Amino acid sequence: MANSVSRRALMGATAMAAAAVPAMAMQTDGRSQGVSLAAWSFSRSFFQGKWKLLEMPGILRDQLGIRAFEHVNQFFENPTLNYLQKLNKAFQDAGVEQTILMVDNEGATAALDAAERKLAGVAHRKWMDIAQYLGCHSMRCNVYGGQENWKQDAELVKRAAETMHDMLRYSEGSKLNIIVENHGRASSDPDILVRLVKEVNHPRFGLLCDLGNWNTGDDRYLAVKKTLPYAKGLSVKGTWGADLDPAFDAEKLVRTALEGGYKGWWGLEVTPRRGREEPSLSADEQFSLEKKTVLEAKAIVERTVMGKRG
Repeated sequence: MANSVSRRALMGATAMAAAAVPAMAMQTDGRSQGVSLAAWSFSRSFFQGKWKLLEMPGILRDQLGIRAFEHVNQFFENPTLNYLQKLNKAFQDAGVEQTILMVDNEGATAALDAAERKLAGVAHRKWMDIAQYLGCHSMRCNVYGGQENWKQDAELVKRAAETMHDMLRYSEGSKLNIIVENHGRASSDPDILVRLVKEVNHPRFGLLCDLGNWNTGDDRYLAVKKTLPYAKGLSVKGTWGADLDPAFDAEKLVRTALEGGYKGWWGLEVTPRRGREEPSLSADEQFSLEKKTVLEAKAIVERTVMGKRG
C-alpha cells in the first residue's frame, strides 16, 4: 500500500466499500448456494498477457454468468489505493462480489526460524488490509516451512498456529477470516489441518477446503469429510475440457461436500489439461480453452448442488 495511506484511513474506506457490496452477496454462514470463480483458473492466459484484473468483472458477468470472484495476489498490477478504488468500482458495476483473496509467495508461516515466521506474518498484513477494503470475507494463506518430512515435525502445527495468531491479532476488530488451504505437502495432510484449527481455536480462523489438493495416496473423499466442518470456503477441482480428471470423480467429490453440509460459494479452480507433446496455444486460444473448462466445471456444480438440468 502507498505510504501516505494509513491503516485507520483504509479501515474507514473499507466500511464504506462494504456498504456498497451488491445486494445478492451471501454471508459465510452458508444460508444459500452459489458459484464463484477462482482467478487461478485463468492463470495461463493471464501470464500470457490476455487480460488484466480490472477486466475480470465484465468477463465474469458477460461470458461466464458467475457473480462472485476469488482473487490471487499475483494478479494485482499495483495495489495502491487508487487502483483498489478502480477495482471495487469495476466489480460493483458488474454486480460481482469479491469473496476471498488468496495470498502466495509471502513467506513460510511454519518456518523453523522464529524471525522468518514473524516476517511472513508481517508480509501478509498488507493483503489483510486489501482483502478488507475489497469486501472479501477471507484471506487465504499457506502453511509452508519446517522439516522435509512433515510427519516427523512434531512442532509444525504449533509454529504455524503462532503465525496465524499474529495475523488474527493484526486483523482484530474486523470480520476478516484467516483461512488455510490444503495446498501441498503438510498442508494437504487433513490431520495436520484439523490439528491446526483446534490449536488456533479462533472463530475467524478456518480452512479453504480444496476438493482436489490432497497428497498422493490419500483418500480424497475421507480427507474432505475430515476437513469440511472447518471450511469457510471451498475450491472445486475436476474437469479438463471434455475429459474429467482421471485421478478422481469430480461429481462424487462435490456430492461428498454437499452431503457433508457445505453451503456457500463453490469456487471453481480448474485449469485445462494439456500434454507436453501438444503445441503451445496463443493467448486467445488458451483463454478460450480456459473458459470452456470453467463452464464445464460450473455445469457439474449446478447439476449436483443446484439440481439444474440441461
